[in-house]
Amino acid sequence: MAWKLKLVPDNTHVPFMGVRNLAFGLSAGLAILSIVLLFVLGLNFGIDFRGGTLIQAKTPGVANIAGMRDAVGSLGLGDLSLQEFGSADEVLIRVERQVGDAAEQQAAVEVIKEALEKAVGSGIEFRRVEFVGPQVSGELVRAGALALGLALAAMLVYIWFRFEWQFSVGAVMALVHDVILTFGFFAVTGLEFNLSIVAAILTIVGYSMNDTVVVYDRVRENLRKYKKMELRELLDLSINDTLSRTTLTSFTTLLALIALAVVGGPVIAGFVMAMIWGVVIGTYSSIFVAAPVLLYLGVRRQAFDKNTEEGAGDANPA
Repeated sequence: MAWKLKLVPDNTHVPFMGVRNLAFGLSAGLAILSIVLLFVLGLNFGIDFRGGTLIQAKTPGVANIAGMRDAVGSLGLGDLSLQEFGSADEVLIRVERQVGDAAEQQAAVEVIKEALEKAVGSGIEFRRVEFVGPQVSGELVRAGALALGLALAAMLVYIWFRFEWQFSVGAVMALVHDVILTFGFFAVTGLEFNLSIVAAILTIVGYSMNDTVVVYDRVRENLRKYKKMELRELLDLSINDTLSRTTLTSFTTLLALIALAVVGGPVIAGFVMAMIWGVVIGTYSSIFVAAPVLLYLGVRRQAFDKNTEEGAGDANPA
């Protein structure tokens, strides 16, 4: 018989709904604290949002990213990052916007080119130099907010059609909870907030929604199966039914993310940290936010009766 990894035993009976008020209070408190920290501390916006300069360089051989970073890191030009771009000999350099006009930006570019030529040699080739101005940065902020808003709206409509409006409200509340706490996490830690973090938040939305739909699917099945069971008891049963799958999925995802955090380097550090945080709070919200909302809003059992087989009666869980 094949051995199967289990993080939780079968047939658990954890009374999640018994602590729903405490969990809601904790979630509301953390959400309010995150919003306050956003206004007080703000986000450490990266070059993508603040404006700056992008330089694409091609080195004679495999790029020594660490050596190039040391060469330009001591130039006193503020926030500056280097990453491999497409191939091992292509490097993308991001420099924050310098105080002053276009001449100051161009002067910074020349200083960087000179430092890299000394570090790499005359074989280095500068293929592209782009200035990201405040207007472009503002457009990126609006595009990021629009992408996030459309994703939440699409989830709202999808869950509404697939289940009932109470499920839709619960799922969107869980997603908004996850997004707000992620913004709070970046306000507290001061990690750079750039376009990759926007991508991470959209990924968190998808991950959290997947966890929530798994629980909701089991709730729908149990609503058809146990027609006379109290909703509170039925929600506990549904969460316990999916608890092993939920924890195992989150655990294996976290293992991969922790490996990336250890060996992935500074370029993807922000993305990985956002994902680790998102997996933890996404798992929490699918159990302690999305499911209890159904208890507060009530669910019309008749909406799920039309597909029930004739003669299917109530049954008590084993």
